[in-house]
Amino acid sequence: MALFCSVQIQGEVKAAAGDVKVTRYHGVFGTITTMVRTEGPRSLYKGLVAGLQRQMSFASVRIGLYDSVKQFYTKGSEHVGIGSRLLAGCTTGAMAVAVAQPTDVVKVRFQAQASNTGRYQSTMHAYRTIAREEGIRGLWKGTGPNIARNAIVNCTELVTYDLIKDALLKATPLTDDLPCHFTSAFGAGFCTTIIASPVDVVKTRYMNSAHGQYRSALNCALTMLTKEGPTAFYKGFMPSFLRLGSWNVVMFVTYEQLKRAMMMARHNWAAPL
Repeated sequence: MALFCSVQIQGEVKAAAGDVKVTRYHGVFGTITTMVRTEGPRSLYKGLVAGLQRQMSFASVRIGLYDSVKQFYTKGSEHVGIGSRLLAGCTTGAMAVAVAQPTDVVKVRFQAQASNTGRYQSTMHAYRTIAREEGIRGLWKGTGPNIARNAIVNCTELVTYDLIKDALLKATPLTDDLPCHFTSAFGAGFCTTIIASPVDVVKTRYMNSAHGQYRSALNCALTMLTKEGPTAFYKGFMPSFLRLGSWNVVMFVTYEQLKRAMMMARHNWAAPL
């Protein structure tokens, strides 16, 4: 949904001279109500197509390669330490950003634009407009902070999921099944939101900024700190947690079930007739 992006950029948008009062958002349900009232129900799903494109390209790289990269860093050892997990998370997160960055830029632009401006009529129109007005580099704007953000998110999601799952299996009666996967994924989503929110807000602000508004992502962060204070880095925390928490549950539960199905299929294929 677009509501967390709307909350994150709040405070950056200033009313131009002669403009009407800028819409303000208060809390998750207040934001939803305001967006529906001022822009219509469809505003909650702005950037959905680009978001789906991002998830398909991004998730396939960062999740699909995680186990292989983790095994590469452990060099065949049966013991997988936290260092190997962190390295694998950083590596696959950075690789995924390199592939999916244009879809992320378009998603953020779509979510941030007011419904009545009509700057981008469709996802493909947004790709063409950005490339024409800002060059091909415009589609990779904010790659640096996005790599930082997604390396942090990837590490936190994958590593905390592994650690929480291992702890639950050792210290509780839970087995390696759906309840354990659900609990581990929900905990990973909460940890990820706490750690990743500051860089996530900076990434969103920087990617949505006008050309020349900020000299760099660091300048964007310093401007936020100076003008809005430290709490600006946690704007949109609750909708971000709802998004990451639900995404982690769906992602890890689906991943575990698919992995189990593939292992069973491989075992049945290898079994003698």
